[in-house]
Amino acid sequence: MDALPLVLSTGWAAGINAYATVLLLGVYGRLGLGDVPDGLESPGVMIAAAGLYAVEFVTDKIPYVDHLWDAIHTAIRPTIAAVLGVLLDGDAQGLEEALAAVGSSTTALASHAVKAGLRVVVNISPDPFTTTTASLVENLLVGGVVPLIVTHPWVALAVSMTLLALGAAALPWL
Repeated sequence: MDALPLVLSTGWAAGINAYATVLLLGVYGRLGLGDVPDGLESPGVMIAAAGLYAVEFVTDKIPYVDHLWDAIHTAIRPTIAAVLGVLLDGDAQGLEEALAAVGSSTTALASHAVKAGLRVVVNISPDPFTTTTASLVENLLVGGVVPLIVTHPWVALAVSMTLLALGAAALPWL
């Protein structure tokens, strides 16, 4: 399987919600629905990811608290994405591992920046439901892309890069 779509689309998903990405990859691997590294399928990793996802699920719905959470995760999401990139690149060694880590973490940082930027716009809206709606849409998008990563990686790449481009294009307009 080609590493490029796995590395970049996983980076995109991790930049939006790293814990959901890790958890879903582990679940799909456990169910035998894709070729997922064994480490992501371990109960400890899945329990930790589920717990942190639960915290993020709640935190992400609270206006302005989500900004603090995103600020903290500006370093965490790309780091998790780098680890995922190396794990998903499988047989990579040396330079290939470094490129997988850089590619995944750079994509994660870009999608995280778009997410955080769009959240600034959402949080200044007087409507109290926009933050919750934005968070749920993000969760659904990650929940839709991760299965594609393990079943149709090139489709996942097309979808995730399209979403990244649309989000980046929307930021200056908003």
